[in-house]
Amino acid sequence: MITKTAPTCGEHQKPKEWRTTTFEYSDEGITIRIPNVPAWVCPDDDEASFTPDTVDELIATVSELIETAKRARQRRSVLTEYIVAVG
Repeated sequence: MITKTAPTCGEHQKPKEWRTTTFEYSDEGITIRIPNVPAWVCPDDDEASFTPDTVDELIATVSELIETAKRARQRRSVLTEYIVAVG
């Protein structure tokens, strides 16, 4: 549970909300979407701010997924969309 004061959105001057959002990253025609990421989110435009620990995890995860997708593209896999869940 987050107990700190909510950060303020610099553009809309409103407090951000602590909730989940979808993180999306694109590189060389490959798009990675990670749903249900906890973040501070602007209620007006859904712009998210992530904690440093979450950013570290996102960088590691996205790097691995991008490399996997690039290998699949090189072997011309007919599989072009993947859904992976860790429970």
